[in-house]
Amino acid sequence: MATARRKAPAELVEYRRKRNFGRTPEPSGAASPGQRFVVQKHAASHLHYDFRLEMGGTLKSWAVPKGPSLDPSVKRLAIHVEDHPLAYADFEGVIPKGEYGGGTVMIWDEGEWQPQGDADAGYRKGHLRFILQGKKLHGAWNLVRTTKAEEKKQWLLLKDKDEYASSSDVLRELPNSAVSKRSMESIAQQHDRVWHSEISTPVPEHVEPQLATLVSQVPDGDDWLHEIKYDGYRFMCRLLDGQVRLLTRNGNDWSARFPSLCAALKRLPLKRAWLDGEVVVVGKDGASSFQALQNALSVGDDKSVTYFLFDILYCDSDDLTHLSLIERKRVLRSLLGEENQPLLRYSDHVHGHGLVMFENACGMHLEGIVAKRISGVYRAGRSRDWLKIKCLQRQEFVVGGFTNPSGARQGFGALLLGAYTEPGILQYVGRVGTGFTERVLDDLQGRLKALTIEVSPFCGRVPGRALHWVQPELVAEVAFATWTGEGILRHASFQGLREDKSAQEVVLERPTALAVADNAKSTAPTIAPRHDVRLSNTKKIFYPDAALTKGDVAAYYEAVSEHILAA
Repeated sequence: MATARRKAPAELVEYRRKRNFGRTPEPSGAASPGQRFVVQKHAASHLHYDFRLEMGGTLKSWAVPKGPSLDPSVKRLAIHVEDHPLAYADFEGVIPKGEYGGGTVMIWDEGEWQPQGDADAGYRKGHLRFILQGKKLHGAWNLVRTTKAEEKKQWLLLKDKDEYASSSDVLRELPNSAVSKRSMESIAQQHDRVWHSEISTPVPEHVEPQLATLVSQVPDGDDWLHEIKYDGYRFMCRLLDGQVRLLTRNGNDWSARFPSLCAALKRLPLKRAWLDGEVVVVGKDGASSFQALQNALSVGDDKSVTYFLFDILYCDSDDLTHLSLIERKRVLRSLLGEENQPLLRYSDHVHGHGLVMFENACGMHLEGIVAKRISGVYRAGRSRDWLKIKCLQRQEFVVGGFTNPSGARQGFGALLLGAYTEPGILQYVGRVGTGFTERVLDDLQGRLKALTIEVSPFCGRVPGRALHWVQPELVAEVAFATWTGEGILRHASFQGLREDKSAQEVVLERPTALAVADNAKSTAPTIAPRHDVRLSNTKKIFYPDAALTKGDVAAYYEAVSEHILAA
């Protein structure tokens, strides 16, 4: 039996007359039951808000130039416009330029409305009283037609005095879409994506993280926010129907090493998501420590770690990667709540004031800060939308060999370090002989023995005697004071092995200056001597096995003098 085709209500004649549905993605419309309301933010010739109530099979519509106000003393002009189809309540997208109402449309709020009294009689009389139950608007409201209105088009939208009344600016505080969480800018950029409440964005199997570029300056201005640079392991977290996967930058699954953390992530109010953050161990001084994290993992203690979350890419059915960073962080914060959860914390930030943030971070002996462009979308790979500025010199290097032990030390003396300048070309950058615990020495001795080879993996000559070579597979995190003019590390200290990165990823990383357009202030950290020390021959070799000169020794004691001299 053929189904009778439902006709569009007569009230939609004017709406349909103004539109070419072969060009615009707006719905043509047919009647359906319900009692919905929607407020759509509309950037046409002028930005305004369209207030729509479902009545008689259509959406009765008013254009509110300044948008609704929660303040009962504020009367908002509302111009009665043509009725819209009920399907328009689900429309969020871009009306092509040149078409009627061309511009970006956002579903700013949606929900149900309940008339107070006879809605039809109130509408004809020119005074509608109703209750809104939306995602942003609540409580009692009024639409009142003014006595001076020409052709009965001019109305006023007013909020009643009730528990939902407020002097706060809800338009400014909650600017984004109630359904897709997108900003107007993001909707405009995704002009080919039209929102529909039944459309679900699939959560991808793998996401490549966004990486920061090392620079020597802090970007200035309100276009940037600044976060602490954490000293731990970067993890992407995939949540899918109760299953949690913690993935390293290379996509290795480390979920089994963090059962307590995975349990905490399962308790988040999310079914499907991708989160981004860093797992650290925070000390009593509030600073994160890579060595403390290594110690915790070595004994299987994942309850002492904290996962600082600083980004969200997918949230249930929504792809958030095209939202601005500040909008993504707002979504993330709302999910985590104001109270920190066990093992999980929101990574807060400072808006602007980058130089002050950097100086405070260095004063607290943190590794540095990460500056992120507020308007930036999430881009896989390294970019200049994320910048890292370090207080201390700290990098990963490839272990390519070792020296013989001296004194009471067993196993080896120092590790020979390198970094790739191009694929297959490992450049020697120096050695590290301090920072090892007895447990680390024992572990490294076994690893080095298993990787021993006969030929140097480095390009060019490596200075020193009694050198041993290993396959370039181990990656060491190393802190150091500075570089010599010859490109060799000064005062290197071993921090731990990195198991989340492959040796082939380790490239020579030197801080670069920001472009003039980045509006940066120079904050390159330098080590300046506090005393004028005269040395007869700064290049004289004092420790041949470690290739340390008299100048190196003097600079080292200069740097640590405040710690070894009596107060």
